[in-house]
Amino acid sequence: MTDEVADRRADAKRVRPSHKRRFTVRTGLQMLAFLAPAFIFVGVFVYYPMLVGSQMAFRQWSLWDLTSTPWIGFGNFRTLLSDPLFPRVLFNSLVWVGGSLIPQFLLGFLIALALRRKFRFRGLYQAVVFYPWAVSGFLIGILFRWMFNSEFGVVNDLLMRAGFIDSPVPWLADPQLALLAVIIANVWYGVTFFAIMILAALQSVPDELYEAAALDGAGRWRTLIRVTIPTIRSTLMLTVLLRIIWIFNFPDIIYGMTGGGPGNRTQIVTTWMIQYTQQGEYGLASALGFIVVGVLVIFTGAYLALLTQRGNA
Repeated sequence: MTDEVADRRADAKRVRPSHKRRFTVRTGLQMLAFLAPAFIFVGVFVYYPMLVGSQMAFRQWSLWDLTSTPWIGFGNFRTLLSDPLFPRVLFNSLVWVGGSLIPQFLLGFLIALALRRKFRFRGLYQAVVFYPWAVSGFLIGILFRWMFNSEFGVVNDLLMRAGFIDSPVPWLADPQLALLAVIIANVWYGVTFFAIMILAALQSVPDELYEAAALDGAGRWRTLIRVTIPTIRSTLMLTVLLRIIWIFNFPDIIYGMTGGGPGNRTQIVTTWMIQYTQQGEYGLASALGFIVVGVLVIFTGAYLALLTQRGNA
């Protein structure tokens, strides 16, 4: 009996011959045939327009005179950088990103922590919280434009009923308040993104870590600081990076609420680019797109380098 068991163990340890199919030229051609439609589609509808559009940045390309598009090198870039509006647009863009990102992150983190716990109708609450992300940003802008309307907007009505203001506030017509109004709308819209991403990260944290922290006598705050955040730190950092890029390239809400006004006080880089496109100045719009890409590439490289440096420290 002992010999029989030993023989079976020996048979189990034997390396069986591999039955993997060899890679042949025919297999490679089949794979290429399946991938070809996707490559052609992306090339024709993404990369080709990108390359054709990029050369507009170095030409005097105007819709009103398409017969003459001379090569002017960096002339469009010099025109943009010397425009008196450029510092205002850059400042608005930075305020737009920072003012939207921080509240979105904090509120999204709190919502994710709340939704991680099990309670009745949790699935319903998740659906309600995640719903805004399924709506178009431009439609959200239109919705908030009506909400912040100075005559019959619900925001003024609620504030007057609560006694915070005595008369309607012209949110979108006041140069000092317009940027705040669009940031509030973007915060409401973007909280969902952080809630989804952080909740997914929290659900990947092993329960054993929380049990060990509880045995060590750690409270909720200490568990959050010493266990939860370090465990999902990489996800948080990448989520913040993605959201910064998204907000910087996100003109939908501003375009739906103010169109960049009043007096360019809500004008950011991407809405300015849309304005040039509507004016038929495709060369300037393309150059502005190059500036956006350059800023984001430099920022992303520095951000990832800093993360890598801290990770190796």
